Amino acid sequence: MDKKTFLVQTAAERADVGLAALMDITRSSAKKLIDEGRVVVDGRPVKASRPLAVGETIEVEIPALQTLDLTPENIPLDIVYEDADIAVVNKQQGLTVHAGSGNLSGTLVNALLYRLDSLSGINGVVRPGIVHRIDKDTTGLLVVAKNDRAHLSLSAQIAEKTCAREYLALCEGIFKDDEGTISTYIGRHPTDRVKMAVVSEDKGRRAVTHYEVLARFDRGFTLVLFKLETGRTHQIRVHAQYIGHPVAGDPVYGVKKQKFNLAGQLLHAARLSLDHPATGERMTFEAPLPEAFEKVLETLKKGGYTERKPW
Repeated sequence: MDKKTFLVQTAAERADVGLAALMDITRSSAKKLIDEGRVVVDGRPVKASRPLAVGETIEVEIPALQTLDLTPENIPLDIVYEDADIAVVNKQQGLTVHAGSGNLSGTLVNALLYRLDSLSGINGVVRPGIVHRIDKDTTGLLVVAKNDRAHLSLSAQIAEKTCAREYLALCEGIFKDDEGTISTYIGRHPTDRVKMAVVSEDKGRRAVTHYEVLARFDRGFTLVLFKLETGRTHQIRVHAQYIGHPVAGDPVYGVKKQKFNLAGQLLHAARLSLDHPATGERMTFEAPLPEAFEKVLETLKKGGYTERKPW
């Protein structure tokens, strides 16, 4: 059983909220650790509702991996790197990362259980190994933790913003500015609970996305490099819609009537940089655009375009 220590650098109104941010786990997972008595603050047990103050020390006892109820499934999976601590996967379009309500099979986790010899258990039996997620219809790279020590290291890197995640997206319309930063608060949509939305500070979490234009196409699209500073649910898709340039082919936040067949949502996690949890070595992984994405770009090029930077 592992123990991990965190120093509170940002005050939080609740211990479960603060712990979730520090460990990059769900609030429910953090609350479960607290309710089970596995969390102490400055040497004292706490309740989930207790506020956290800057300078306090949190000690977390990480439980041993529970028996997994999910079934390993032989689902095609592109593993671009693997060692004893981590695996990096190039996820295909249409593959959900982990099980949810009424969806216990056909996920990336089912595939990982079949392909890998071990997975971290910090996020519980439903999300073993999952440090961060990309949406079902988003393609590209994500890192998987094969043990709890690796998971804690990777979660800390995401929380401290030293894990760099870069996405390529084809967006509707022509961007006016070559680069910029979108900084808002993102939370559940007030009327449609399936969607996320830009909301007021008291109803969401801070979300920051940096962008850079790579090419503008005469047919009314822009190829954009997005860099995540935070990692909220649907963050790039919500921010792209917020500035009036939704991701092309996005079934939730995009335009309803497409100009031509886009072959699905054109958002790809193209580059991932992290420090190896065991060695500290800086590692960068890249995934080429899926063939369908490339074909759309080739079609758009024929209609004329202006390239700002190569991709």
